[in-house]
Amino acid sequence: MKNWLFKGILAAVIALPVTSGASWAQDNDGCTNATLNGDYAFAVSAWHLTSGQPPTPQVVVGIVRYDGKGNRTQIDYIGDSLRTRNTTDFAMGETGTYTVNPDCTGREQVQLNVPNVPPGTSHGVIDSVFVIAGGGRSIHAVVARFTPPGATQPVSTQTRADSWKVGSEQDN
Repeated sequence: MKNWLFKGILAAVIALPVTSGASWAQDNDGCTNATLNGDYAFAVSAWHLTSGQPPTPQVVVGIVRYDGKGNRTQIDYIGDSLRTRNTTDFAMGETGTYTVNPDCTGREQVQLNVPNVPPGTSHGVIDSVFVIAGGGRSIHAVVARFTPPGATQPVSTQTRADSWKVGSEQDN
């Protein structure tokens, strides 16, 4: 009797996480590219890693506009640009694409489109993966690969970005 009871409890303990995991995997919030539509303010915190050197921090703020169809544009400002670039202007002309999965995860690619880079080098490309929260009110992303303007290959980075829908709750 005790052996049968023990086996029953053991089976339940093993089955519970499996069935709850299956239920979670089937939980579909119904996200699509249309979930991201409109303007989002964003903040980026980055650490660029170079072998043998201390990490270089970087912060960025900006606005990204998602069209609900898989295309995006953005403007941004890199922290300390007044000192390092003698400007307080936002960078313009950044474009890209995105794909949203039904489970509210996704990926995007940003073309920085930096002009006047040496021939044969990148104009700047950022590949990110993200999760959507709050029914599309916020996005949390990490950079999967970053090729800076003027580079010929990706660099090592630890970068996080958080975005929030611009406008009031009534507007969205």
